[in-house]
Amino acid sequence: MGASLMARNIFNQPPKDETERAAPSPAPPKAAKLPGSVGGLRDSLREITANSIRDIDPDQIDMDGLRDRLVLEDSSIDELAESIRKHGQQVPIMVRPSAQPDRYRIVYGRRRLAAIRKTGGTVKAIVRTLDDDASLIAQGQENNLRLDPSFIEKSLFIKEMQEAGYKPGVIQDALGLTRQGVSNHRVVIEQLPDGLVQLIGPAHGIGRRQWGDLAALSAKVDLVDIAKETLAALPDDTPSSDKFQAVYSASSRKKARGDKKPTTRDLTTIIKDKDGNSLATLTVADKAIAIKVTKKDNPEFSQWLEERVEATLLQLFDQWRNERGTGS
Repeated sequence: MGASLMARNIFNQPPKDETERAAPSPAPPKAAKLPGSVGGLRDSLREITANSIRDIDPDQIDMDGLRDRLVLEDSSIDELAESIRKHGQQVPIMVRPSAQPDRYRIVYGRRRLAAIRKTGGTVKAIVRTLDDDASLIAQGQENNLRLDPSFIEKSLFIKEMQEAGYKPGVIQDALGLTRQGVSNHRVVIEQLPDGLVQLIGPAHGIGRRQWGDLAALSAKVDLVDIAKETLAALPDDTPSSDKFQAVYSASSRKKARGDKKPTTRDLTTIIKDKDGNSLATLTVADKAIAIKVTKKDNPEFSQWLEERVEATLLQLFDQWRNERGTGS
């Protein structure tokens, strides 16, 4: 099945529970038929092998490859494990052979594998020989059908795929996105500081616009420090989407405080004459400038200044206005 056919509008489909139905698996490649009964028997054996479901010890399966979920060990895994205890594993996972003998690499079904590791026993698995591109596409599409990833989970998955060197077409097919859709996710994730998403979590229900607004704040405030301080005050069971809102609110408040002009503390200077005697006190505050001459220390000067302070102040004002007018 071609990659383009595997990428059909998967995000518009409602998520399916473990017990509802099995996702269709990629069809095995068709081999050329051999003549006679030997060829027919060979084809039959290949078809049976390709479509059989094996019981595999979970310890034989390596959880490698790119992760498309931020949270794997959470309450939903416990709920899935309980469902499997009651009803059995209704939907197989998919694995591919490892380079090591009797070992496999997970393609999709990480949540089911984690749940079965809790319940104990073997895991039902379809074994396929897939290259990296086909494995990635199968992983992205099947996992998206099980539980729709959040916007930021898709963004992180895209970033990891790009850093791993996957081609744009493969990335688009894996997530069922257009080129513009991939770009929209990438623009946001590239603006967010490292570690922030891991602190907040998948934040289901928080979309591109909200994550974009938070990313825009990164140029003004330290989002990681704010997130650590904010989340430390929240209960451990706070939903991820609520964590996002708390971090966004705290970051917005911090930015608003930073946009305001800092309050100038009162600066007081003692003015002395050439002999070092105190003459007056100059106080520069946020909203006023005050010159204070103590009559007790300088009675005669205080009297002289009192008689001339208005004229002197007007003279200084005219001097300032003339200097400003001449541009000096």
